Amino acid sequence: MAKPLGSSVRQRALSERGHGLTARALTLLQQAARHLDQHNLEAAEQTLAAVSALAPNHPEVLRLQGIALQRRGRSGEALAVFQRALDGWPEDALIVSGIASVLAKTGDLAGALDAFRRACALLPTHAANWFNLGTLLHDQGYVGEAQAALQRAVEIAPDHVRARIALAGVLTALGQVEDAATQYRHAIALDSRAMRAWLGLADMKTVRFSVEEIALLERITNDPRIAIEDRIDGEFALGKACEDEGRYDEALRVFSRANAAQRRRIPWNAAAFSRHVDAIMAAATEPVSGDATRGREVIFVVSLPRAGSTLTEQILAAHPEVEGASELPDLTSVIEEESNVRGEPFPHWIAKATADDWRRLGHRYLQRTARWRTSRPRMTDKMPDNWLFIVAIRAMLPGARIVNCRRDPVETCWSCFKQLFGPGRQLFAYDFEELGAYWRDYDRSMRFWCARDPQRIRDQIYEDLLADPEREIRALLDFCDLPFDPLCLNFHQSERSIRTASAAQVREPLRRDTARSACYRELLDPLRRALVANAVRAG
Repeated sequence: MAKPLGSSVRQRALSERGHGLTARALTLLQQAARHLDQHNLEAAEQTLAAVSALAPNHPEVLRLQGIALQRRGRSGEALAVFQRALDGWPEDALIVSGIASVLAKTGDLAGALDAFRRACALLPTHAANWFNLGTLLHDQGYVGEAQAALQRAVEIAPDHVRARIALAGVLTALGQVEDAATQYRHAIALDSRAMRAWLGLADMKTVRFSVEEIALLERITNDPRIAIEDRIDGEFALGKACEDEGRYDEALRVFSRANAAQRRRIPWNAAAFSRHVDAIMAAATEPVSGDATRGREVIFVVSLPRAGSTLTEQILAAHPEVEGASELPDLTSVIEEESNVRGEPFPHWIAKATADDWRRLGHRYLQRTARWRTSRPRMTDKMPDNWLFIVAIRAMLPGARIVNCRRDPVETCWSCFKQLFGPGRQLFAYDFEELGAYWRDYDRSMRFWCARDPQRIRDQIYEDLLADPEREIRALLDFCDLPFDPLCLNFHQSERSIRTASAAQVREPLRRDTARSACYRELLDPLRRALVANAVRAG
């Protein structure tokens, strides 16, 4: 994180931005800014109310009010206040940046990108704007632009730890593994307690910690003063380091402790999820008649995490006709939009949907994802959770193909248990029993769909791919109605960006030594029993 401005520098900056205010109003403005910096929102709002009474239309007062409203989650009001501020100072980069942040929060990502770009153009020496632009670009898949923006942030503020961590993530996505590791380690050198840097280094999978780094990480994670979220990040990194060193008993203890802490923070209802899967399967319908080729451009890659989906997409994306779009939110968004309009959740409205409805939803998805087919005619969408929407895919996009990536269930679930997923993602992964239940729900659902539609759904077995890559790759391409291309055999040489935890791994040729569950022998028997027990209950 960039070093905070010293009090004298901040006061000078606020004095400049507070020109035209009375001495009393300027003092209150400075107090409000301090309260916002200290995350004392209530005090900030009270002080801003007082200064607003003295100068209700001053742009800097309005800007700080907009920040306070945004932090309260009142995005609409925040945007209106920021716009009032911009009316007074139309070329002010900080106000434009505030508008960009609100637009990003409300889902207007295109508007947010435009606003952040404008803020950077208005004030090109402000590292925070470049950082915000770069992170949003990365999230939206504009990885090359994200790299340039984040490098600019680091050039302006070399001690901006978060910018270095974000840049490292972009470099990993671009396959620049050594440069990424350097950035993560630079961030750690700046702040040894930057736990996201430790976790990012571990998540590269192909990088090992040094003995000195492991000792430092152990000291930090054992410090009782560390925040719980930082401890969790650090212990997921430390568990990976212990596994790499062959300290399997210790690795399991560390991973178990981190997972238990994460589970306490984000509960998961396995029984409710199982009922949801039941409802989806009960809603199964035959695809409606109509254009059987609609959606032919799309290849969905579904799976549990850590089951080979990134590898499968990398193989497909090496083909000259296919663009690898990675994990797209668009299918989920289209379904959620329809659910909101209908006033009932998916899948309860499926029986009421007409052929015209499905056609409309299919076109909506294709419209949202069109940018991924500008240079190549076909694309992959490898959001793993899309297996939950196969009933909708078959009706919306009858020409699409669905590749279901399967891997040994113990290896898959153990790999999930070792992975700290992003906010709101894969909430089932932090407990052996819940992992077992989730895997069985996925397994029975995919067996159901594969039996119903074998022409459009293919099981891609990870172990078979390792055993005979050319045979499996030829079969995969044939299923997707793609001509064989030898580039797919050398998928690891592809220069595309990859925005998943396997980004560094799939830059290497196929390896047959990545399985780790057997190293733990009987230590993973609770996971094995959970899988079997859940299989009995599901049967």
